[in-house]
Amino acid sequence: MKATDIEVHLSQTQKPKPNADQLEFGRNFTDHMFMMDYSPNKGWHSPRIIPYQPITLEPSAMAFHYGQTVFEGLKAYLTKAGDVLLFRPEKNMQRLNQSNTRLCIPHIDEEFALAALKKLISIDKEWIPTAQGTSLYIRPFIIPTEHFLGVAPAKHYHFIIILSPVGSYYKEGINPVKIFVENEYVRAVAGGTGRAKTGGNYAASLKAQEEASKRGFSQVLWLDGVEKKYIEELGSMNIFFKVAGEVITPVLNESILPGVTRDSVIQLLKHWGVPVNERKISIDEIYDYYQRGMLEEAFGTGTAAVISPVGELQVRDENLIINNGETGTLSKKLYDTLTGIQRGEIEDPFNWNEVVE
Repeated sequence: MKATDIEVHLSQTQKPKPNADQLEFGRNFTDHMFMMDYSPNKGWHSPRIIPYQPITLEPSAMAFHYGQTVFEGLKAYLTKAGDVLLFRPEKNMQRLNQSNTRLCIPHIDEEFALAALKKLISIDKEWIPTAQGTSLYIRPFIIPTEHFLGVAPAKHYHFIIILSPVGSYYKEGINPVKIFVENEYVRAVAGGTGRAKTGGNYAASLKAQEEASKRGFSQVLWLDGVEKKYIEELGSMNIFFKVAGEVITPVLNESILPGVTRDSVIQLLKHWGVPVNERKISIDEIYDYYQRGMLEEAFGTGTAAVISPVGELQVRDENLIINNGETGTLSKKLYDTLTGIQRGEIEDPFNWNEVVE
């Protein structure tokens, strides 16, 4: 399929656009959405851009019963010159197919999916906010639509892309957040679906997140599901620590999502000559670094928040205050550089940005 194969049905009405100071994350949606279908005899077919609207499914549709869903998250930015930029979108399409493999969902054509995304954004370009800290969040996802109550891969699917103008993911913005180290619940284990971006992983995190929120924490830091000893990731981000000048982050495994922002941060740090080490890291090791005064910074990385400094870690009922609870120099530099590249305001030495024509 080609972009010219996409049918376009424009909305006859336009929804009011929220002011920048009213934007929450994931609460507002643009006028249109992309959709296409899968069936065994046709493959992926009937690509179309239609007005944003409810999806009608049978109560027996497998989407409601067995969790065979995948999704992605990326952003679009409007430059001062009026260009629309996407940040490494090909990585998200690649990861979507990696998730498809794990969840037994037919692969999409990555090049066509990106072309469809660009066409959708060009139609809803006026929805892209321009205020500092805002962007257009993009949510591609795939759900099974087959009417069948049986534990087996579905044969029919919808691939959908929706768009949402957003503000900061955390109310704290770039200010440090408080993180609770979870040692009771687990999110994923090796051999499971932790490496895929699927809804079940996030459902598994809700109880721990709810309890952490009641205690005043923004996120949960997950430990490995077997020994509950090794650090894996935050609820919606990968995690980094700066220890005595070196940046360390958990090495990817079958239960850690390979973040696009994580990869970008590693490349930036190496570009700057900052030592980076991907390895297994125990929570006891981080606690020891803190006690010895070696833990200089900690920060999360992800599409939604970009860089989120960690000002406090609660480990076994003890609060570890990192960098006096303030945003660290490296965290701030990474945030400013990444957002500057994403907005087209500073040089992009890696050619990460892609222009929406």
